[in-house]
This record gives sequence, structure tokens and C-alpha cells, in this order.
Amino acid sequence: MNPLMYIITLFCVSLLSTWWIFKYIHRISVLKNIVDNPEERKLQKYPVPVLGGIAVFFGIIVSLVCSQVFFSSASLFSLLGIMVIMLYIGTMDDILSLSPGIRFIIEIIIVLLLIYGNDCSINNFHGLWGIWKIPSYIAVPLTVFACVGIVNAINMIDGVDGLMSMYGITTSILFGAVFYKSGEVDMAAMAMIATGAMIPFFMHNVFGKKSKMFLGDGGALMIGIMMSVFVIYILRDESLCSQAVCSNFGLVPFTLAVLSIPVFDTLRVMTRRILHGTSPFLPDKKHLHHMFIGLGFSHFGTSFSIVFLNLVNVLIWWISFKLGASVNLQLIVVIVMGLFNTFVVYKIMYWVKKYDTGLYHFLLKIGELTHVERTGVWGRLRTLLDKNVI
Repeated sequence: MNPLMYIITLFCVSLLSTWWIFKYIHRISVLKNIVDNPEERKLQKYPVPVLGGIAVFFGIIVSLVCSQVFFSSASLFSLLGIMVIMLYIGTMDDILSLSPGIRFIIEIIIVLLLIYGNDCSINNFHGLWGIWKIPSYIAVPLTVFACVGIVNAINMIDGVDGLMSMYGITTSILFGAVFYKSGEVDMAAMAMIATGAMIPFFMHNVFGKKSKMFLGDGGALMIGIMMSVFVIYILRDESLCSQAVCSNFGLVPFTLAVLSIPVFDTLRVMTRRILHGTSPFLPDKKHLHHMFIGLGFSHFGTSFSIVFLNLVNVLIWWISFKLGASVNLQLIVVIVMGLFNTFVVYKIMYWVKKYDTGLYHFLLKIGELTHVERTGVWGRLRTLLDKNVI
């Protein structure tokens, strides 16, 4: 089968599988009372089922099984065990509320299993600062640090309806495009499988009412480890990406640009917590998504705005690359944009709201326009989605 048709087929299988299983997972979650209850720092007003990650995982695993019909995708199946463990740990956290310390240790162990079980790590800087392949005693701790950071950064943005899945979809498409261009068909397929599996969840999560379900920590951690795997496979020494792209295509700046909003927003929030003498893992309402909600944006509008900011960072990186910027300069551009669209944007929004400026009232009007989930075609879509779980 043609590689593109192979990828499209697996995408469709994951999408349809997740759509089919969703209603059954939703019913189980409701019957077993596995729900996220409202509290002061959370934005929902009623209990919401939290097993959405299992529905997404079902779509992924069905597609992986189907992949064996066309190609021998051992590299994809080797990642399955890691995803299962991460999904299990996150689901247990949803049910039992594990302490941050225990979960942090478990995440480190899982990343080490990923490194040694698949013999892969971030062991090549691909020309950044003139550095290419790096020794394993540096690569292993660097990979653990990067992957645990990515997992937690992505988990922390899961605060409004649609944000995690919309971000996961766009990120998977971006990584998948680079994999496909590089000839890494298995990883391109994995990226599109993840995309297909997240689309039905996104629709229910944003536009459903009775059918609404959260990913839960299980789904968030699973998506986080998938993104970590994509980063590892792009930056490892054996990656085909460096051979297929232009000489000044900065692989490290590209991956950081794709992950920029979760990474820099988490850095901003954790820095603030530490400066205020609290635990960096203590939940609060100081993320970018809380800021947009405070400006009157809908959950969909908030998710779209944050993903848009992330895509702006990727676009600015791409422009710097096309203009011939060195890999080092590309990294500087990404860092500057990441800091601006998190630290600076948050501070500006805080200031305009505090001093009741004209910009604040303009943003309030924009926020009102984003409340489309219950009207027109979106209202009819909600009715259709809710019927799917009744």
C-alpha cells in the first residue's frame, strides 16, 4: 500500500474507533462515578466523566493492530506498553489522587523504560551551538528532564474544554508532517493515528453537554508521553529528519516552537509559585487559559486563542528559517516568542484588566463573540453528539 494511503487509512480507523467506543466509556464513567467534581480552582459547574483518555487510547490501539495488516510496525507497538503504563498511572491519579512526588518518580521510571526499552534518546543536537552527537551519560538525563517536563507541561494546560485535544491535534499534525517529509512512515502514521483518535473526543468535549467527558490525568499523561516520543524520534541520532530537511532547518528550535506555549506557560506559573514561597506543583488559577476565561472568552474561544498563539510561535520560527537564520538564531527567536506570548502577554492582560483600559473592554467584546457552542449549527451539533451517548 502507498505510504500516504496507509497513513490516511489508519487515521480513519482511529477516528471511527474512538467515535464508536466513546458512548460506552462515557456510560461506564457515569455508572462507576468516575467523575471530576467542581471545586474552587476548576471551571466546570457539575461533575464530568474523566475517562476520555481511555476512549482515545482505544482508537489508537485499534489502529496499531490494523497497521500490522499493511506493514510490520514493531516500532509503534514497542511504544504501546509505555502508553498503557502512563494511562494507568494517570487514571489511578484521577481515582485516588496520587501525590505530586509519587507521580513525579513514576514518570521518571517510565521515561527510563522508554529510553532503555526502545534504545532511543535525545542524543544529537543536530548542529545547535556546533554540537552534534552527545554521549549517553548526557543524553539519558537530558531525555529524562525533557520528557518529564513535556509530560507535566502538557498536563498542566488541561484546564478548559477542548484545549488539550485541540493542542494535541495541531501538534501531532506538525510533527507528522516532518516525519512524513523525512520518510519516517511509522512515526508519521503514529502522529496521524493520535490526531484521528483525538478528534471525536474534541467534538464531545467542546460541543457536547450530556456527552461531555474530560481526558483526565490518564489521557493527559498519555498524550504527553506521545509528544515526548515524537521529540525523541526527531532529535535522536538515528533520526531521518536531519537527512531529509535543509541544512539550516533547526530541529531543536522546531520542536521547542511546537511545544512553546505549554513549556513557557508552565515555566512562568512554576516560577511565580516558587517566588511566592509555595510548591511549584500547587494548583492555582494563573495559567493562560484562566486569563482568557477571565476576559469572558468561552472554553472554545480560549482553546482556539492559546493554540493560535502557539501556531504564531511556529510561524515566526518558520519565517526565521526561510530567511536563512542560523540554527542558533532560530532558537533565540523561539525563546523570545515563547517568553513574549506567555510571560509578557499574561502581564499585559493583567495590567489592562486591573486598570480597566479600553483594550480590556475591547477584549471583553471579542470574548463575547467566542460563545458559539450553543447556537446555530453548533447547537445542532450538540444535539447530535448528546444523542450518541443516550
